[in-house]
Amino acid sequence: MANHQSAKKRIRSNDAKRDRNRYSHKTTRNAIKDLRNESSKEEASTAMPKVFSMIDKLAKRNIIHKNKAANLKSSLTKQVATL
Repeated sequence: MANHQSAKKRIRSNDAKRDRNRYSHKTTRNAIKDLRNESSKEEASTAMPKVFSMIDKLAKRNIIHKNKAANLKSSLTKQVATL
């Protein structure tokens, strides 16, 4: 258990950051899943920039690695192109 006030505050702030990160990561994963399940090319093309923005934000905040973000964006682009 934390004994110092700063350590207690760090625990609280880490919990809040973890909740925020988990929410944004899960929301992005759901958006990726919806994009993969899209059947029309027009709707997928309009949803793609929004999903790419979400992926880039996760990479910028170090929630996911930048190479994983690039691989996700590449695979999504290929998948939308084949529709």
